[in-house]
Amino acid sequence: MKVSKEIVNGAVIFSGIAAYFMLMNVLGYADIFYLRLFNVIFVFYGVNRTIEMNLNEGKRKFIQNATSAMITSVIGVVLSVIGLIVYSYLQGGDAYVHSLSKTFLFGGNPSIEAYSICLLFEGIASSVIVTMLLMMFWNNRLTTD
Repeated sequence: MKVSKEIVNGAVIFSGIAAYFMLMNVLGYADIFYLRLFNVIFVFYGVNRTIEMNLNEGKRKFIQNATSAMITSVIGVVLSVIGLIVYSYLQGGDAYVHSLSKTFLFGGNPSIEAYSICLLFEGIASSVIVTMLLMMFWNNRLTTD
């Protein structure tokens, strides 16, 4: 059974994000908010890889590539949120999330579930943005060739 490129590249996104956050944690930079924003690099990489694979297979239709790219990024986001939930429970549950919320986008004391749902929505929104940016890039590049 062949695993689809969307799942493979979604797993690549998840692996990159997980390794990046673990490295930040080990180096003691996990509390620096601005460094957390660089995880979008892994989303760009995975989505771009999917689009390139589609183009190499001869798939040049905009909607087909956009759908494939969006599925890839959503898989990466969902896997990352699941990974965060598991990691949060391993690190002490809600107490760990409360330490994250001091330096992240949330105020108050969110639960793991509330934190994860908010990150899921944020991740899906960034997935749409990344997908559209890369589709515009590739669409312009293909029409000028």
